[in-house]
Amino acid sequence: MKQLEGNPGKRPLNEREPTPPKGTIRCPNWLEAEAKKEWKRLAPSLEAMGVLTTADITAFAGYCQAYARWKEAEEFISQHGSIFQTPSGYVQQVPQVSIAQQNLKIMQSFCSEFGLTPATRSRIIAGGNDGESDDPMEAVLKGEW
Repeated sequence: MKQLEGNPGKRPLNEREPTPPKGTIRCPNWLEAEAKKEWKRLAPSLEAMGVLTTADITAFAGYCQAYARWKEAEEFISQHGSIFQTPSGYVQQVPQVSIAQQNLKIMQSFCSEFGLTPATRSRIIAGGNDGESDDPMEAVLKGEW
């Protein structure tokens, strides 16, 4: 797209960007049950968009695991509250608040990498169709006619 639009950012384009090999993308069996559900929910869409490849399995598993831990901590907070009183009378935050915050930060980082928010999705250039276009005009513009 940048080649067709004239590269508005003026940064050099990476003509030799590595392309991961094609392969089967499977959910790792070691993920927690809730992480597996998140994998099954998002992986097909990310694979179709071209941002989830065999080289990205570990990173995406990290997102899914962080999601599972964040959700578990949030459910605990919803059921038990975010603070408690110690036997000596001090009011303290339950550890799940920190756990939820840490995992939310991890999730946000991975969301940026995989384009899981509208803002980051608009900045990702993915190779979902192996560089082949169905648009005959694009072939003409590239000089492939």
